Amino acid sequence: MKINTALLLLALVGVNPIRAEDAAPEKAVKPEAGVTAKLESLNKLEAEKLTQETNGLRAEIAKLKLERELITEKLALEAAKRKEAVKDAVAKSEVEIAELSRESERSKILAEKLASDLKAVQSEAALELAKLQNEINTIETQEKRESYVDSDPVYLKNPLRDDGVLVISDRRIPLNGAIGGTTADYVTSRIDFWNNRDKELPIFIVIDACPGGSVMAGYRILKAMEASAAPIHVVVKSFAASMAACITTLAEESYAYPNAVILHHQISSQIAFARLNLTQQKEFYQESERWWKRLAAPVAEKMGLTTDELIEKMYARSSSGDWSEFGDKAKELKWVNHIVEGIVESSITINPDAKKSSPAKKAEVAEQVDSDGKVFTYLPRLNPKDVYFLYNPDGYYRMR
Repeated sequence: MKINTALLLLALVGVNPIRAEDAAPEKAVKPEAGVTAKLESLNKLEAEKLTQETNGLRAEIAKLKLERELITEKLALEAAKRKEAVKDAVAKSEVEIAELSRESERSKILAEKLASDLKAVQSEAALELAKLQNEINTIETQEKRESYVDSDPVYLKNPLRDDGVLVISDRRIPLNGAIGGTTADYVTSRIDFWNNRDKELPIFIVIDACPGGSVMAGYRILKAMEASAAPIHVVVKSFAASMAACITTLAEESYAYPNAVILHHQISSQIAFARLNLTQQKEFYQESERWWKRLAAPVAEKMGLTTDELIEKMYARSSSGDWSEFGDKAKELKWVNHIVEGIVESSITINPDAKKSSPAKKAEVAEQVDSDGKVFTYLPRLNPKDVYFLYNPDGYYRMR
C-alpha cells in the first residue's frame, strides 16, 4: 500500500492541503526546510513501519504457507493412510472371501460326498430289503401254492357218473339249519348268480341237515328253482325234513346217500297254539291247511297219490304222521330221484385248514337254556300268514 507523505505531514501539523487547482498558478508555496525534514523523517518512519508490517505480513504469509503445506502434507498422508488401509481391508476381504469360497467349495464337496455315501448306503439297504422281501414273497407264494390242488372244479351237464358217484362243481349252494328269510335270500340270490354265469350247467343245492322252516321262505326257494333256466339238482347228505323234504322231492333232479333220511309230514301248528284262543287256533289251522294243500299236492302228485292218500299213508306209517325213510326207500317213493354211492366235491381246490378264519354267516337262531336245563332256540318271527313247516319232535325250536 502506497501512502502520500506530504498529505500525511500536513494533516499532522494541522494545515489543510491546498489542491493544485485551487492555488494561483503564478505563486507556488514552498515548504519550509524544517517541515520538509520532518516530513521526510515521518516518511522514513512510515516506510520502516510499513516495511516491518510488510515483513511481518510476509512472515505470516510464509507461516501460513508452511501451515498450509503442512496441512496438505498431513491430508495427503491421511489420504495415503486411508487408501492403504482400504487397500489392506480390500486385500484382507479378498483373502477372507477366497478363504470362504474355498471353505464353501470344500463344504459342498463334503456334502456331495456325504450324500453320495448316504445314497450308496440306502441303495445297499434297499437292495438287501428287496432281497429279503423277495425271499418272504417266495416263501409265502410257495405256502399258498401248496394250499391249492392242481385240478380245477369239474363241470358236467350230467354230474352222475356211471359208477354211481355224483360230481359237484363250485356251482353249489349250501342249505342247512332252519329255513327263514335270510336263508331264502342266500339261496335265491345264488341261483340267480349261477344262472347269469351259465344257463346249461347244473346248480347244486346241497343239504347236510335241514329240519325245514318257514313255508314262505321255502316257497321262495321252490319258485326260484322253477324259474331257473339252469337245472337245479338237490343233494341230501344226511337229513331233510318238512320244507327241506318238499324242496328235495319237487326238484328237477335230486340225489341222496342210501342212509340219508328224508321226512314228510303235515304242517304242525302245535308250537303256536299255546298263545292262541280257539278262534285264532281255527284261523291258524285254516291258514296252515291252505299252505299244506299247496305244498302237499305236488308231492302227492309226483308219488302218484292224492293228498288224502298221502296223509293216510303218513299216519299209517307213524301215529305222529312223521313219515321218514332212508334214501334207498325214499327213491322208491319218488321223494328223491337218485341214490348215490359217493359224492365228489370238485370245488374244494383249497386246503380248508389253510383258509383264514372269517366271520360266520349270521345265524337265523341262537341257542339258549330254559329253566329245566333244556337247550332250545327261538325261531325267527314269521311274516303275517306264514307258518312253520318244521320237524321238531324234541321241542328244540320254540315260538316266542
